[in-house]
Amino acid sequence: MKYLLWLLKAAIFFTLFAFALNNQHDATVYFFFGTSWRAPLVLVVLAAFAGGLVVGALGMLPGWWKHRSAAAQLPATPVPTGTSATTPAQPVVTTDLPAVRQHGL
Repeated sequence: MKYLLWLLKAAIFFTLFAFALNNQHDATVYFFFGTSWRAPLVLVVLAAFAGGLVVGALGMLPGWWKHRSAAAQLPATPVPTGTSATTPAQPVVTTDLPAVRQHGL
């Protein structure tokens, strides 16, 4: 499964690399007041993508701050240990196995 994910990532990378190589022609972006920006098309697309990421992150900030401040005002709840005076404590089992990691695309 690990090799399949690497193969998928490599295919995506080479597809985007081929897109960048095929779109090296100059593109002109016209702004207000007669200003313009002339750059390769792949840079224009990359700048638009980066601008969209920034606008999306800035749009999420007010909600994130609201939820963060609401969570900070909540009282701390103790974590249950699962042991009581009548039941003996369970032994802690340690293994040499690596932690399981989830990969996402």
